[in-house]
Amino acid sequence: MPLSLEDRIQTLVELGNRLDAKDDALQSAVHRASVHNQWFTKDNIGRALTAIRTEFLQEQKLRDWVADYDFPETEAPSRVGLVLAGNIPLVGFHDVLSVYLAGHRSLIKLSEKDKQLMPLLLDILVDINPKTKPYFELIDRLSGFDAVIATGSDNSSRYFESYFGKYPSIIRKNRASLAILDGTESREELEQLGHDVFSYFGLGCRNVSKIMVPEGYAFEPLLEALYTHKEIILHNKYKNNFDYNYTLYILNKVPHMANGCILLIEDASLHSRIASLHYEYYRDQADLEAKVKAQQERIQCVVSAKAKDFVEVLPFGTAQQPGLTDYADGVDTLAFLTQFDR
Repeated sequence: MPLSLEDRIQTLVELGNRLDAKDDALQSAVHRASVHNQWFTKDNIGRALTAIRTEFLQEQKLRDWVADYDFPETEAPSRVGLVLAGNIPLVGFHDVLSVYLAGHRSLIKLSEKDKQLMPLLLDILVDINPKTKPYFELIDRLSGFDAVIATGSDNSSRYFESYFGKYPSIIRKNRASLAILDGTESREELEQLGHDVFSYFGLGCRNVSKIMVPEGYAFEPLLEALYTHKEIILHNKYKNNFDYNYTLYILNKVPHMANGCILLIEDASLHSRIASLHYEYYRDQADLEAKVKAQQERIQCVVSAKAKDFVEVLPFGTAQQPGLTDYADGVDTLAFLTQFDR
């Protein structure tokens, strides 16, 4: 007998409680993940788990989220293939959560970069209620699915579209986030922007990898504020990337600015190298609007200290605090999961 929506919600709420308890099995999985992937520091894994617990697994938030959708109960739920990303810890959990709440069953292909944490969370769900076990299956190769949600790079998306195109699908490509500055930001606001730049070493699509600044912008206050996050340079892999890119820019005579933990270069592209931040000038608000809109299909989110009438913005420091309705590509996952036959 399939679990009711109420039962599914209650298991998720209890999962949130278990994550708060930090039991031995969870701590062991955190340790294994941090050894397997050095970008997954224990602090970053803890940040991801806290975000899942506080933003995704709170009972009222879950109830508010599903209130506008109809998930008919069925004895034969659909099988949804999930190809998960692995750039930051548990980045694919929202997809797993969505499929489960919708009453479907997940065929989960984990990223090689993140293979320790998700199985532990699924084990906890089964421990909470053994009837959750049929809802999740970890697989090495997708087959026998009814729909697909696949997350990858621009290159892998072409493969996904070729292979999965005939099925109901969400196929995600590379996205990045940017910040809009006008030169009036306070020191505190610029320090908060540092969280958007440096959280998870800047590896997430919600991390700010580019800033838009007015012509004549004075960079010194920004560089000083970002330097308050200087402890990031103590991480070996981040420092190696910083040193490599710094050397590359010097050898290639690329104009740049540096403060010891971040490199700033003028570049119109959204995606920047690890430990680098792109900037682009704008002449006026019309020019800014045109430049942002030209890249809107590749932007995940925008942060700014001031509201903009041409794009939705988030306050500095909140880019990596997504809620349940902050979908990875702007496509409503729950709405998608109600659109195909079971």
